[in-house]
Amino acid sequence: MGADEFKTIVNVGEGTYSEKRSKFLAFSHHVENLDEIKDIISSYRKKYYDARHVCYAYVLGPERDVFRANDDGEPSSTAGKPILGQINSSELTDVLVVVVRYYGGVNLGTGGLIVAYRAAAAEALAASKVEIRQVEAVVTYSFPYVMMNSVMRVVKELKPRIISQNYDSTCEIKLGIRKSEAELLKSRLEKLSFE
Repeated sequence: MGADEFKTIVNVGEGTYSEKRSKFLAFSHHVENLDEIKDIISSYRKKYYDARHVCYAYVLGPERDVFRANDDGEPSSTAGKPILGQINSSELTDVLVVVVRYYGGVNLGTGGLIVAYRAAAAEALAASKVEIRQVEAVVTYSFPYVMMNSVMRVVKELKPRIISQNYDSTCEIKLGIRKSEAELLKSRLEKLSFE
């Protein structure tokens, strides 16, 4: 994997684990921001309103530097941390894993809980389709309308993703391109001004 690539998942994976009548239901999701994460967690809390715990962990961003683990009332570090550990050991990002626990009447102890949450999370992730994606840089370029053809020629050659285009008195185009190719795109566009 290149420095400007990251691994994420593209579908919802599901896993289950049972231990001493406690049931653990795990779900992995592709997520891109905190609002999305909040919505998904609250939908699981509604759907499984009768469950004892809804624990989760997530990792966001190509650098995998935004993350959180939540034990939702389980003993400290017995739920969120093992879930987060599974996400990290798969080197995934932009991922949320939620594990819903139905208590079976028998305490599992901290060791048992760690094993259960880890196993349920691992199963959900194993059911997820992993995809390697490129880290994108956004290049914005303003130019007079007469340069339109030249700009479009560069776009055609380097194939960035067109995020937005605005053609008023000054034209502006916003392009998304693989991070490692962003400098090349910038310099090619800037050169046009001198042609």
